[in-house]
Amino acid sequence: TYYCVKFRRSASQGDALQVYQRGKGTVVSVHAKPSAPVVSGPQQRAGTGESATFTCETGGFFPKSISVRWLKNQAPISAQQPQISPGQSNSSYSLSSRVTLTLQQEDVRSQLACEVQHPTLPAPLRGTYQLREALRVSPSVRLLPEPSSVDVNRTLNFSCHVEGFYPREVAVSWLENGRELKVENTSRAVETPRGLFKLSSLLEVQATEEKNGSVLACRVLHDGQEPVSRTLTLWIAVPAKE
Repeated sequence: TYYCVKFRRSASQGDALQVYQRGKGTVVSVHAKPSAPVVSGPQQRAGTGESATFTCETGGFFPKSISVRWLKNQAPISAQQPQISPGQSNSSYSLSSRVTLTLQQEDVRSQLACEVQHPTLPAPLRGTYQLREALRVSPSVRLLPEPSSVDVNRTLNFSCHVEGFYPREVAVSWLENGRELKVENTSRAVETPRGLFKLSSLLEVQATEEKNGSVLACRVLHDGQEPVSRTLTLWIAVPAKE
């Protein structure tokens, strides 16, 4: 606020200056554009069917009037009432808006967008977020072939198929009666047309008499979750002794 002030000297106070008249003041406002919106997601990934909250933030704008809208794959979605607060210097404002979504498998290729509109902007400003950064799709695990009785001393090949997971990082291990086996024949994860990943791991076993009744397990660790295991029992057909 700017004032025009008129002073006069006071003889009784040693010619000190005193305010004689002052205007009503003129308020000068400087319009400022908001910063580019930044969209952030949760600190930990959410599984399919779980909810996750996303935040859109912008600041440095004046006047206070501003609008925000959220879009998922270009379609508008409802959000919580935005919070608008004064900046550090009280000469500008900042905005924070939140939206909560329930994530699904197909969101591995979905995009979230936050648009802000302000009187200083000729067109809305947009911030985006790829939902795959917040999504976890747990793998399905299949162990083939199905267990059956086999002749002694045969070479058996088992495969563990890990399918439909995201993100890509996964660890596969084989165990025999709870003891981890050294297996090097595990394929690299490949992306499927749906944007998820799959891989397979092969195990070669010699069907000796000692392995009759042994339990084989394929164990999969993904994104810090509890391991997923599939097991089978070896039945070795041992010839009757004379």
